[in-house]
Amino acid sequence: MGFKMGIVGLPNVGKSTLFNALTRTAAAQAANFPFCTIEPNVGEVAVPDARLEKLAEIAGSKQILPTRMTFVDIAGLVRGASKGEGLGNQFLANIRECDAIAHVLRCFVDDDVTHVEGQIDPIADAETIETELMLADMESIERRLANLSRKLRGGDKEAVDQDRLLRVALEALENGRPARTVQVAEDDRKAWNMLQLLTAKPVLYVCNVEEASAGSGNALSEKVAQMAAEQGAGTVVISAKIEEEISQLDPEEAQMFLEELGLHEAGLDRLIRAGYELLGLETYFTVGPKEARAWTIRKGTLAPQAAGVIHGDFERGFIRAETVSYDDYVTYGGETGAKEAGKFRIEGKTYEVKDGDVLHFLFNA
Repeated sequence: MGFKMGIVGLPNVGKSTLFNALTRTAAAQAANFPFCTIEPNVGEVAVPDARLEKLAEIAGSKQILPTRMTFVDIAGLVRGASKGEGLGNQFLANIRECDAIAHVLRCFVDDDVTHVEGQIDPIADAETIETELMLADMESIERRLANLSRKLRGGDKEAVDQDRLLRVALEALENGRPARTVQVAEDDRKAWNMLQLLTAKPVLYVCNVEEASAGSGNALSEKVAQMAAEQGAGTVVISAKIEEEISQLDPEEAQMFLEELGLHEAGLDRLIRAGYELLGLETYFTVGPKEARAWTIRKGTLAPQAAGVIHGDFERGFIRAETVSYDDYVTYGGETGAKEAGKFRIEGKTYEVKDGDVLHFLFNA
């Protein structure tokens, strides 16, 4: 299981520069971290995780296969997109297909780069896109409510639940709040997600700053961080200019370049991890002489469902999981050492897989 993050933003904020740097950096990675272009504006990249290489080293794995994330460079939005202005319809359809939104905001001043609104104000930019998404959601909800009337008269239970949730969402939107601010009961979660509301998707604000502010941000990115905190959203600071330069270098040169700038890692690595955390995802590992591989699951996933990420037969025929934590695997030098130290566990169908678990599944074919 991976997930898809849409990169959105007004024109000239650095959105496509970041996406292009991301794809070039991924393409330049070693064969163990492959990149593929699914469409011109869609790319898959590896989720950076140093644990995987350590596990492979201990097990003598011939191949390393990281878990993956899909990024979509969504067509630039303009005011009026909810009414089809610019590439509005395409923009909204592409967002609907994504699990989360990375909203790139311009937090740098450069007289040579014009701004579509004529001023540098990341908060206003964020509000422009949010407003367009809210208007699109309201229009969609009103249309769906009208279409539900016949089923409601017939007492259709699914229609009744859908009508109730749509009206809750509409009330929030009419009060100027995106759908993600609505508190949804666990029993309603599946039906809520099926509504596919644009403003229900988690948001990560990406502050594109000048090179000198890449490490600590600037006054504009601080304003965005404050806004994000109030919304319960995430933020990450990136310099698109630096990421573009890094994308032209080999890994060793890139690391030296980052060190010269006083940075510990590329901003794109932070972006990937922040997106991973935004959706409440975690990683478990399968390790052997053939390959060391990372697998993505949602936090709270039970062992049979985690096994199903590898293959449906693993979930259907699940018997048990043999597991050891990453720390114990490393501390005791692998599976054999962990067994001798009493750190190797047998878990059943109710086991909640933890981040970093090294797992082996037994199942009936």
